[in-house]
Amino acid sequence: MLLEPLPVFIYYGFQIALPKEMAFSQILKRSSTTLNPSIHSSSSSSSSISALISVHLHPRTFCNKPTETLDEFNPQIIKEADKLCKTISNAPDRSNLESLLNSTQIELTPPLVLQVLKKLTNAGVFALSFFKWAEKQPGFKHNSASYNAVIEALGKIKQFKIVWTLVSEMKTKGVLDKTTFALIWRRYARAKKVKEAVEAFERMEKFGFKCELCDFNRFLDTLCKSRQVESAHQVFDKMTKRRFKPDIKSYTILLEGWSQEMNLLKLDEVYREMKGNGFEPDVVAYGIVINALCKAKKYDQAVEKFDEMKRKNIEPSAHIYCSLINGLGSENRLSESLQFFELYKSCGHAIEAPTYNAVVGSYCWSMRIDDAFKVVDEMKQRGVGPNSRTFDIILHHLVKARRTEEAYGVFKRMKSDFKCDPSVSTYEIIIRMFCNEGKVDIAMSVWEEMKGEGVLPGMHVFATLINALCRERKLEDGCKYFEEMLDMGIRPPTHMFNKLKQALVNEGKEDVVMMLTRRLEKLKTLLVADE
Repeated sequence: MLLEPLPVFIYYGFQIALPKEMAFSQILKRSSTTLNPSIHSSSSSSSSISALISVHLHPRTFCNKPTETLDEFNPQIIKEADKLCKTISNAPDRSNLESLLNSTQIELTPPLVLQVLKKLTNAGVFALSFFKWAEKQPGFKHNSASYNAVIEALGKIKQFKIVWTLVSEMKTKGVLDKTTFALIWRRYARAKKVKEAVEAFERMEKFGFKCELCDFNRFLDTLCKSRQVESAHQVFDKMTKRRFKPDIKSYTILLEGWSQEMNLLKLDEVYREMKGNGFEPDVVAYGIVINALCKAKKYDQAVEKFDEMKRKNIEPSAHIYCSLINGLGSENRLSESLQFFELYKSCGHAIEAPTYNAVVGSYCWSMRIDDAFKVVDEMKQRGVGPNSRTFDIILHHLVKARRTEEAYGVFKRMKSDFKCDPSVSTYEIIIRMFCNEGKVDIAMSVWEEMKGEGVLPGMHVFATLINALCRERKLEDGCKYFEEMLDMGIRPPTHMFNKLKQALVNEGKEDVVMMLTRRLEKLKTLLVADE
């Protein structure tokens, strides 16, 4: 077994871990998926069906929100972006990457460069390499969008020193904007660096920008979405006393944050404070409260809030109906769930995929799978799906009922009968199912299919497969997937690595344990070098 050290990239004196070439084309596929926001993530599992059909309760708009241009969807730009990305991924030697890019003889434009950087969003090192090459091309200058795109990619791998160097460049060139700071504080928040996120928010004024209420709301929203709700509430209390006068959006951001944390006491505290300060709950606030009550299984109270809305002549949104349909269905109150669906249709709302998915879930909770598929057929006829989330819901219930063969059959029918590509979440459900059934050979076959489609696994599914291989004493395969995990820059869970080490020791392979440990320590050093 050959254990190679991770290559590194040097920029402004900083070291960045470089992913293996073998995973790069898959990184591109994952990047394109990332650009289309989804409820699924590579670290998710099938443990919570409510997560499969949960949706954002309301879209928020903030000041200086960037907009996409039609140029980004130009077929010629997409074609040229793909060519440049393939050139990067197929380069045998990073030292001649610039000459290979030069050989494409593609004339760079801001929309083209932005498209390439978006495709490289999960490969920060490659994004930076392309960015630096592009700025050397005659007649080309980076704009705010391309700087922000590379900053987003670098933020994902925690290269904040380089990020701030780029911010200074932007300031000098006159292309710095508030969006840049929003990207940076979001990456700090995701990395659990709340102090640094607050500092990034406050540094806006040092760079000449006035912090407005909409910026404050965006910052609160970022902290809450990064599961830093308590910190967000502390920032709210501190800053509303001396800098900002909150509006109803400020309160609904905190309401949604505590709703996601399932903390009804804090949610009620914010709700009462909001009303006490003269803000009557609107459809957004009601939606958050109803969703929180449904997640807490307080369905009667949720229905009471719904009735209260109607009495106040506030029209419930589609998301509110989804919460009630799914919640009541999960309690086997199917008839009530379907009554809300009929009420939703009678109000004249356009029926969209999330609403249909909620109905599919309701039937599945009662294990009426045939009726669920009747809804799927209706979705297909109406041209509103089904999508991968629809099948994730059905698969979750079939796996939970240990109907393995039926679940695998549904998985295979997704593409053949419904022309629906499995998402990373779908693959994880199936791989975990076969691992739990002790059928690791089939799990590995599905894994290879997933990779063939360019879908990258996350830490949890890696751990599931490696643990299963340890149980089956397939240690060579276990070590192979462990190395693949490190190649992708993913830190393995401690308990999983301990199991693998113990299994290797039991087989007398202490030398392999030492090499794997050194490899892991090397990765940890590279990942925390900038923290």
